[in-house]
Amino acid sequence: MGLLKLLLGAVTLAITLGTSRPAWAAQESGISAGDTGFILICAALVMLMTPGLAMFYGGMVRSKNILSVLMQCLATMALVSIQWILIGYTLSFGPDHHALIGDLTFWGFGNIGGEALSAAVPIPHLAFAGFQLMFAVIAAALITGAFAERMKFSVFVVFILLWTTLIYDPLAHWVWGGDWLSRLGIMDFAGGTVVHISSGVSGLVAAVLLGKRIGNEPRAIRPHNMPLTVLGAGLLWFGWFGFNAGSVLSANEIAALAFVVTNTCAAAGALSWVAAEWLHHGKPTVFGAVSGAVAGLVAITPAAGFVSPLAAIAIGLIAGPLCYLAVSRIKEQFAYDDALDVFGIHGVAESWGGCSYRNSRHYSCKSKCDRRPSGRQSGSGIDAKHRSSGDLCFCSSVDLCHTESHKYFHCSARQPGGRRSRSGAIPAW
Repeated sequence: MGLLKLLLGAVTLAITLGTSRPAWAAQESGISAGDTGFILICAALVMLMTPGLAMFYGGMVRSKNILSVLMQCLATMALVSIQWILIGYTLSFGPDHHALIGDLTFWGFGNIGGEALSAAVPIPHLAFAGFQLMFAVIAAALITGAFAERMKFSVFVVFILLWTTLIYDPLAHWVWGGDWLSRLGIMDFAGGTVVHISSGVSGLVAAVLLGKRIGNEPRAIRPHNMPLTVLGAGLLWFGWFGFNAGSVLSANEIAALAFVVTNTCAAAGALSWVAAEWLHHGKPTVFGAVSGAVAGLVAITPAAGFVSPLAAIAIGLIAGPLCYLAVSRIKEQFAYDDALDVFGIHGVAESWGGCSYRNSRHYSCKSKCDRRPSGRQSGSGIDAKHRSSGDLCFCSSVDLCHTESHKYFHCSARQPGGRRSRSGAIPAW
């Protein structure tokens, strides 16, 4: 019995010493344990968004293609995770190279450890890199909804790797890595431009190049499993708190603001979409409710740290009907088959959200702008009214040019089952 007490005492002492030393080391190296834990939890929330997106998309496609959509989202998680460690992070956040891209200083996560990201952001560099990985994963996964049910898996793998390397990584460097767009004063709080504009516009171009799905006639393709879509939307809403609040990179009052306005704008978007649908069709639908919620979440993303809760209500109330118009009228007018309305919701809602907060900024967020590992502040203080429109036009043009360069990859895609998709002519815009 005495030996057992001695062993228990030794184990307790070892645990105490083992846990006290990292705390002492963190204190000496300037690492905030609270902020670090907060960022790791937020990273896990953002990671959960991709399985949620798989469910959201899976319920919306035809039953024969649900496994294809789930596989694409799962493959995106695996592919981008490896790409990010090898070259993605260093291209996005490495030291600047000719004002275009990061260099290879952080190749393979080299020179990344437990040191503080910067004096203003006392979290480990490795935690920051892992947090940003989840943004790259969800951005690439979003595009799959635009060309759902049409792309051969081998082509999909090549497309995702090329898109992440040639579109997402340079754009993240330009906006968040402290390069020339950030020096122009473009402000992107949590990924409105880098994630939603890039995926929305790229998805639209890919959908146009691939052509319409076989059997895509009016009222022919409907969601096959709405409960699965609602569950996916709930996971997206839940994960979005980590997406926006975590982008402060600190557990502070701005993170609390981002949390509150995220929920507020999603609720307003759901209500306004349902109202527009009710007025148009005479009855509300659960599909409209979840679509409006996602539209509200997207709209608040670029502005979550800059606007008040009342402004978030206004942003959401406009985002819902605006996106409803885009998916019910504009898509029909231009005859493109954006299968799951990636551009109609993510592209349109982010464009509205990015433009709206320039006149409604109520709070400022200094720590958010300090994303570079070197600690240099991004943004030059240029007045906000000059930022959003140039941001949207430039990033849309870049996405268009890059995606057009891979036209032949896309047009060689096949339908599930080996049938070629109808490429069709590009509609006159």
